[in-house]
Amino acid sequence: MLNEYMIINGARIPFKDEKNILDVVRNAGIDLPTFCYYSELSVYGACRMCIVEDSRGEILTACSTPPKTGMAIKTNTPKLQKHRKIILKLLLASHCRECTTCSKSGTCRLQDLANRFGIKEIRFDKSEKAFKDEYPIDESSPSIIRNPNKCIHCGDCVRMCSEKQNVGAIDFAQRGYELKVCPAFDMPIAETECVNCGQCAAVCPTGAIVIKCHISQVWEAVHDSSKRVIAQVAPAVRFALGEEFHIPSGENVMPLIAAAMRKIGFDEIYDTSFGADLTVIEETGEFADKLSSGAKLPLFTSCCPAWIKYVENRHPDIMPQISTCKSPQQMFGTVIKEYHKSASNTDGRETIVVSIMPCTAKKGEALREEFKRDGKQDVDLVITTQELSNMFYEAGINFDRLEPEALDMPFGIFSGAGLIFGVTGGVTEAVIRKITEDKTHNGINNVQFCGARGLEGVKEFEFPLGERQLKIAVVSGLKNADDLILKIKSGEIHYDFIEVMACPNGCINGAGQPHGKTFERESRAKGIYAADKQSRIRHSDANPMLAPLYEGVLVGRTHELLHVHYQSTS
Repeated sequence: MLNEYMIINGARIPFKDEKNILDVVRNAGIDLPTFCYYSELSVYGACRMCIVEDSRGEILTACSTPPKTGMAIKTNTPKLQKHRKIILKLLLASHCRECTTCSKSGTCRLQDLANRFGIKEIRFDKSEKAFKDEYPIDESSPSIIRNPNKCIHCGDCVRMCSEKQNVGAIDFAQRGYELKVCPAFDMPIAETECVNCGQCAAVCPTGAIVIKCHISQVWEAVHDSSKRVIAQVAPAVRFALGEEFHIPSGENVMPLIAAAMRKIGFDEIYDTSFGADLTVIEETGEFADKLSSGAKLPLFTSCCPAWIKYVENRHPDIMPQISTCKSPQQMFGTVIKEYHKSASNTDGRETIVVSIMPCTAKKGEALREEFKRDGKQDVDLVITTQELSNMFYEAGINFDRLEPEALDMPFGIFSGAGLIFGVTGGVTEAVIRKITEDKTHNGINNVQFCGARGLEGVKEFEFPLGERQLKIAVVSGLKNADDLILKIKSGEIHYDFIEVMACPNGCINGAGQPHGKTFERESRAKGIYAADKQSRIRHSDANPMLAPLYEGVLVGRTHELLHVHYQSTS
């Protein structure tokens, strides 16, 4: 009903579809503090920071209480202030407070709220037992670091890992004073079914789970004159990195990234979209072969390393249906190293490839044995969007004041089809652009309405190919992928082609990105599609640099260099 309303701090505030008081309060322009609330996860209601006081003086948790017409509440009474400060002091009392050396310093929600509520002294201090029993830090994962001493038991990581990703690598253990979040039997996270997606770190409000940092290794390479350090920047990075420098979300800052990376010492800067163009060519060819040969379908995409690891752990029987194409990151790493092996490009320096990715799972992907040749990785180091912005801060780069610069050649040219890999549905749309016979501008416009676009977790549609109707699904979030696989196995549904990205909404919402709200993800997606529309090259096969590559470095070695056969790590 349109005439429903609440009285919030004496003001009449209408509401319609809001599922809890918290949403109504926020719509009224009031920022109630929270630790454990994410609208995309189940309501936990553990932190009690979002409490409000009703007309009877009773305290309610705003996140778990539905709004009612005529309900009157206050959000900032003396009683509420007292309770919130006590909660914060109790959390801080049992928290590792080495804030200056914490990688989450400046973005820590606990630190932020302690400052907001003026917490300058901790009345309750750690007990002697707490100091003796500090938990060991788990650095076993290639992507994240767990420090249980900074955990505030909000449960955000547990619910994300279980509800969105269907992995369940971590959960609550013990009770009362001994309560902690950890893997089963407190084993190292690398020994669990963790897929390295890093979404737990993305929702953790403190430094209890953070992205493993490789900045020091990159600086070491950049400052080593015996090394040629080459960067590849993933499509989604350029539409989110600007947020760290007060540039609106979704604005394409790739020219500024190129300028800044040159200033801090990178020798060559390229775009992973070039690798995505290669992926489109190879994956479309593989799909066409399967269609003509009558091979078992669907063909699943292989760009997302967290998805690959999930299949290895949970559904190894469908591995033969995973595309053999390397991801764009690995294709580019292979190609650039082969390119610099040729005599005309050798100057005695060792080539080091550094990837700038929105994704933490790419750190693990680069380490896989399948992506090593002669004992050396094709991609040497992977850092995230956040890590790159930290490097710019460290170097004193005034990012928003730089003069834009172009990428290097010969791999600085890419298509709009490669660019849209950064958002869920982008791989599918790029493949459809390749297989459709209509290469005109109108043809592109028709493809963009095929059903691949949008941030929904599951998109299903049909697309005509000759006499055939292709059945296609686009999935983001591993829980959605698992549900789809079970339906396929039961015979309930059938598809010819399925794109899967582990992170909800795809790479624009990777765990290595600035932690964005829903509207920021939407802006990032719009930025990607706007840049694609402005591109002079919209099809991967129209990239003029691909032909000389296939006729040169790749001649006779396409399958060897661009394809992979996974050996399960589980």
